[in-house]
Amino acid sequence: MNHYQTVVFDLDGTLLDTLEDLKNSVNFALRECGMPERTKDDIRRFLGNGMEFLMERAVPQGREHPQFERACQVFREYYSIHCNDNTCLYNGVKDVLEWLRRHKINVAIVSNKPDFAVQELREIYFNEMADLAVGEKTGISRKPAPDMVEHALKELNVAKETAVYVGDSEVDIRTAANSGLPCISVTWGFRDEAFLRQHGASLLAHNAKELCELL
Repeated sequence: MNHYQTVVFDLDGTLLDTLEDLKNSVNFALRECGMPERTKDDIRRFLGNGMEFLMERAVPQGREHPQFERACQVFREYYSIHCNDNTCLYNGVKDVLEWLRRHKINVAIVSNKPDFAVQELREIYFNEMADLAVGEKTGISRKPAPDMVEHALKELNVAKETAVYVGDSEVDIRTAANSGLPCISVTWGFRDEAFLRQHGASLLAHNAKELCELL
């Protein structure tokens, strides 16, 4: 086992497969505003930088569209009710978290998802297995800024030299670099291995067993 005392996880695409619920929520908002719907692959590509960035890419003309703000509001309201309709843990994630708990390793979750949804999903899936979770909220810059990671480490009272970051996207690779943490990229999420390597991934886990070995 490595020296890590804390593991900082991304949420969407790393711990939870949230893609179907996000797609459905985006498309509900687009329909309500008379806009064309998006495919699951579209949504997959749009994810990583938070809700407003997701909607900016999903809405035709982005922020320039006169109904952009309304679409964002409809999405937020719908997703607040339907964020767990189809969402599920990725295979092996529970085993990894239980392994970390047995070894008394801190677990933090940092996500660009709105904080209300992060807290709801944490309570459903990770209440006993995560020490804290941080979502997008006022006063903390979203990833790839280091703020969320730094906030989590401060709350846990641990040094970054003993922490590692685990995520599934190029945003996570940049977040880890900006935070001064090593990054383990998982290949079961929203980006494939070739894409991750192209964006600087050096440590990759293809399944839960490999992730535990790297931790």
